[in-house]
Amino acid sequence: MHIARRRLLGALAGAAAVGAVPGVAAAAVPGGPGGADGTEGTAEGAEGAGTESDADFEDVTSAGDGSASEGVPAAGEDAGAAGPTGAAGAAAAALARLLPRHHRQVTFRTVPRKGGADAFRVSGRAGAIVVSGTTPAVQLTGFHWYLRHVAHAHFSWNGAQTAALPDRLPGVRTPLVRAANVPHRFVLNDTNDGYTGPYNGWDYWQREIDVLALHGFNEVLVYAGADAVYHRTFREHGYGDAELRAWLPGPAHQPWWLLQNMDSYGGPLSAGLLERRTALARKIVARLRELGMTPVFPGYYGTVPPGFAKRNPGARTVPQGTWGGFRRPDWLDPRTAHFRRVAATFYRVQKELYGPTSLYKMDLLHEGGKPGDVPVADAARAVEKALRAAHPRATWAILGWQENPRREIVDAVDRKRMLILDGVSDHYPKVTDREDDWGGTPYAFGSIWNFGGHTAMGANTRDWAALFEDWRTKRGSALKGIALMPEAADNNPAALALFSDLAWTEGRVDLEDWFARWPRYRYGAADPHAVRAWDVLRRTAYGTTRADGWSEAADGLFGARPDLAVTHAAAWSPRQLRYDPDAFDKALPELLAVAPHLRRSSAYRYDLLDVTRQSIANRSRTLLPRIKDAFEAGDRARFRELTDQWLDWMTLLEETVATDEHHLLSRWTSAARAWGSSAAERDRLEHDALTLLTTWGPRASADAGKLHDYANREWSGLVGGLYRKRWKTYFKELDASLSTRRRPKPIDWYALEDDWLRHRPSPRTKPAGDVVKVARKVARKL
Repeated sequence: MHIARRRLLGALAGAAAVGAVPGVAAAAVPGGPGGADGTEGTAEGAEGAGTESDADFEDVTSAGDGSASEGVPAAGEDAGAAGPTGAAGAAAAALARLLPRHHRQVTFRTVPRKGGADAFRVSGRAGAIVVSGTTPAVQLTGFHWYLRHVAHAHFSWNGAQTAALPDRLPGVRTPLVRAANVPHRFVLNDTNDGYTGPYNGWDYWQREIDVLALHGFNEVLVYAGADAVYHRTFREHGYGDAELRAWLPGPAHQPWWLLQNMDSYGGPLSAGLLERRTALARKIVARLRELGMTPVFPGYYGTVPPGFAKRNPGARTVPQGTWGGFRRPDWLDPRTAHFRRVAATFYRVQKELYGPTSLYKMDLLHEGGKPGDVPVADAARAVEKALRAAHPRATWAILGWQENPRREIVDAVDRKRMLILDGVSDHYPKVTDREDDWGGTPYAFGSIWNFGGHTAMGANTRDWAALFEDWRTKRGSALKGIALMPEAADNNPAALALFSDLAWTEGRVDLEDWFARWPRYRYGAADPHAVRAWDVLRRTAYGTTRADGWSEAADGLFGARPDLAVTHAAAWSPRQLRYDPDAFDKALPELLAVAPHLRRSSAYRYDLLDVTRQSIANRSRTLLPRIKDAFEAGDRARFRELTDQWLDWMTLLEETVATDEHHLLSRWTSAARAWGSSAAERDRLEHDALTLLTTWGPRASADAGKLHDYANREWSGLVGGLYRKRWKTYFKELDASLSTRRRPKPIDWYALEDDWLRHRPSPRTKPAGDVVKVARKVARKL
């Protein structure tokens, strides 16, 4: 353990003997209820709560690994002033939202970081819990650690388990003391605002931010509101209001515009929509600052609207070609005076709208970007210089993905002021020495376990346990953070919890022990069936590794464009299951055998649905080869029997996901329509949201660009709607070809999909059925 971190933990632990605290916290802070459901076990016995003084942190000079002395700014530095609730008051307000029955039993206290590691300490007797931490977010992290390991309850972005907490929160026998082993705990992918929910409102974001704080994250990517920054920027550089609003894509597709991959599709944006999105972004940023978390903003690296050089004589732009069937925006040469002027406007407007921050994300020449005759090193230096001119102490955050960042980039810039968010730490076995790859540039160990928002279960947790601690503690390590970056959030809650624990765990995470403990606070008490179910999942869906060159689970074939030889729905997804489906099936009966009083929480019901759904999805990979064999043998009776089975499984899948509101397609479309101010705008926004899940874009991107079904997901309304229509159409044509002994006629899938998008029946708007009953039906059929 690094000496500074050891001294910090000692100071926190030693504070247990200092004084006592009142039995009840300050007056309640108003806040909406959240997550009040589930069951809980109790802990008995407690020790007197202690207090901490500023002196407890004064000798801490680094974040556990020497990063502060190497020039990387402490997380939260220059992040803006705290909100009006103050420091400890922000954590109290969050807890009032999350635990309205218990929040008065918790006192939060803020202690200074003094340039060192974030840390928390939890102590107190029953009904009088004291949480000290370096920021309000860290205080919430500490409380959640207590909630999980003492009170046996928890929150997640998929379900919670809190309702059966006793009236008095259990006391703490021995103070819980933890310090973060890395300063940067980054969360959210560039694509998050598309694949998770482009039309999520403040109710969603308020809870999401609370959950991220509970899990220990301190740097949150904020793409919401970037459209207003670009709109106002280029109004000052020769463009009109209407043409800029037509250049901006619809909210579902904006992440790829910010990555310089596309523009315009899904637009135009109305002036009112821009205003409402700006207001939401301001609320998100204000809440992050209130909790002491750092909003990570997009920086400016050269994206311009069409015709920029014509409107700005002397400007030099580089065409970027196409991406996925879309024309990419032009790139403004960063070496030029025009770039400096646009960047200065951009950062000024951004600051006026949302204030400054300390981390700006820029993915220069992302996914095939073309430098033309612009030297990459010169471009990188110019982009960095423009950032420094506006924000002298800021850090450039950049994604580690494919060949990015190019070595020319990291060699040209001030490495101490760059943070690489490694998206392939657990993806490719060839990744072994990031210090050599990036010349010692600070980086965050990252995972992208989900692509496109697929509903598949799984993550390479064995890689996390095996690699993170070794890479962090090796001599000369440049590992300074974690980066949780699934392309869509709100899936795989075990992966969320486990990955976030990496930053707060001494030594390696013991996976067998971690997964044995998980169901206790996930469901509220120890249960042997729950433990066995999660041990199955540990060894199957969560037991995969990067050895096969994948970080994501295979998607299901029910959501694929039909073909007898199809092996994946999304073009860039695994071609086969990465674990034994028969072994996976053993988890479902164990979950169904969990004690009845532990089945009441939304956490249990989410997990039961997820395992049931995955068990059904796996059938698609075992059944399709048999259908293919029957067709090729010309056995029409067998073909009909097997295709009927296929459609029966799809019926069961639709029935399963229809039991939960978060798996309804109508929730996605209703959210989009809610942002519109006219019938035409509501229709346009709904189409923007729906195309992302299906064709992704126009025919060129869906077919030649291979983007169709990239964001496939097993939701009610998709499974029983588009997916079923495609497979029934396909099987009908194959059956006709067997009957008439001719070759099957080709089917224009894009035409079918586009017709469904424009003329589909109204989807289910409320959940139906009981997931326990449906799961039992599925278990009998497996």
